[in-house]
Amino acid sequence: MKFSIGGSLKLAFRPWVEGLENIPERGPAILASNHLSFSDSFFLPAVLDRKVTFIAKAEYFTAPGVKGKLTAAFFKGVGQLPVDRSGARGAGEAAIKAGIQVVESGGLFGIYPEGTRSPDGRLYRGKPGGLARVALATGAPVIPVAMIDTEKIQPPGQVMPKLMRPGIRIGKPLDFSRYQGMDGDRFILRSVTDEVMYEIMKLSGQEYVDIYATAAKRQLADEAKAKAEEAKRAQKQAQAAGDEDGRAQSQERAGDEDGTERSGA
Repeated sequence: MKFSIGGSLKLAFRPWVEGLENIPERGPAILASNHLSFSDSFFLPAVLDRKVTFIAKAEYFTAPGVKGKLTAAFFKGVGQLPVDRSGARGAGEAAIKAGIQVVESGGLFGIYPEGTRSPDGRLYRGKPGGLARVALATGAPVIPVAMIDTEKIQPPGQVMPKLMRPGIRIGKPLDFSRYQGMDGDRFILRSVTDEVMYEIMKLSGQEYVDIYATAAKRQLADEAKAKAEEAKRAQKQAQAAGDEDGRAQSQERAGDEDGTERSGA
């Protein structure tokens, strides 16, 4: 199924790729990518001959009915691995364990160090938990990957994808075996993550923002809420001003009519 889905994606969107030679023909590796779109987990596997396993919400695999079965089959076909992400800490630990299992079995494990999609196309600070811990627990090389323009194919709210050519740049493998077994040191985890994010930044050309994408999303949501509330207040003030003008005009007309009546008397 991977080949049928991958072939269809390549035929329809014709993604361009640089650095395919950096993917090992066999053996374990971690593909660390920026995250611009829901489709990133489909385009990257589509251009590779080897299977890439990403983490996906378990809900994608357990939805009821025909649609649920088709969705589950699709995600399994493109190499998605179901993980129960209930509870913040439990979700992280489950993803790390799953990643270690994939790597130790000799596979390619795909991960997004930012933890979530970029809200505005910029590159955000990598989270030190998943990527670095899997790398240091296994000693596998980390291959930086940059997805290019995938966010333009299907922006939020757009149902039908736009047919255009996304790009994929694959960097040279990074060796962190010197830190193997030090996955309990938060300073080492931070250093490894930052080094990978720097390579992704060079490959993608994105502006780097030294905050987490989740914090940026909260900030953008708060700003949108504040703007909506401000617009609502302005609308109420305009309506109140309009009502006041209407009352003033009514009083003025009433006064004119009263003066006319008295003059006629």
